[in-house]
Amino acid sequence: MGAARGFGVDIGGSGIKGCEVDLDAGALVGDRLRIPTPVPSTPDAVADVVADIVERFGWTGPVGVTLPAVVKRGVAHSAANIDKGWIGTDAAALFAKRLGRPDSEVVVLNDADAAGIAEINYGRTADRDGVVVLLTFGTGIGSALFLDGRLVPNTEFGHLEIDGHDAETRAAASVKEEKDLSWEEWAHRVSRYVSGLEDLIWPDLIIAGGGVSKKADKWLPLLKVRTTVVAAELRNDAGIVGAAYAARQVTAG
Repeated sequence: MGAARGFGVDIGGSGIKGCEVDLDAGALVGDRLRIPTPVPSTPDAVADVVADIVERFGWTGPVGVTLPAVVKRGVAHSAANIDKGWIGTDAAALFAKRLGRPDSEVVVLNDADAAGIAEINYGRTADRDGVVVLLTFGTGIGSALFLDGRLVPNTEFGHLEIDGHDAETRAAASVKEEKDLSWEEWAHRVSRYVSGLEDLIWPDLIIAGGGVSKKADKWLPLLKVRTTVVAAELRNDAGIVGAAYAARQVTAG
């Protein structure tokens, strides 16, 4: 009997990535395809790219799609780094129509939630107990919250107010680059942010994701927080894997 397969598409502000996924291993099957996010990133324009990616792989089964947005029952309620026209859009219905599939075969979820699902189910499988938070440090700060391995969807912890500022405007990885901060300077900002989060939800473990997790050895040891913080393991593949996993779970159920 062959490995279970799925398909995930991860929509970001600069690129849209997709690939077939081995759901037993939590790994991509071959190379992913990345296409630049259209400008403007309207729902119709993005849906065309998603359909192009899926069609190039010849995939005919269920599809999971991430959005940098709060997503409830397939509808986008916010839009981070994508066109504001997404707000109020039934994204699941839009993608299903463009892909020529029934609504039941397309699942849309928040991008950080998808990354967290991948880490919990494939990356940090021994660390599910209690309150676990995935934080993705990139253009902004995304978050995914889990209680004993179960997702609490659509948290927006990147927008906590810390010292009078929206946290991601001070501690996102993009801020380090824009302000040319040293690792020590940026780690101080991240520590201040994580300390504020700790006082609200008292997590048992924090998983640090996003592209900057590749250099975790340069900044995780500099953090001054009480919670154990570990680097994400699936990194840039997490969104694709988590989306495919979510689609399989919903359609199988």
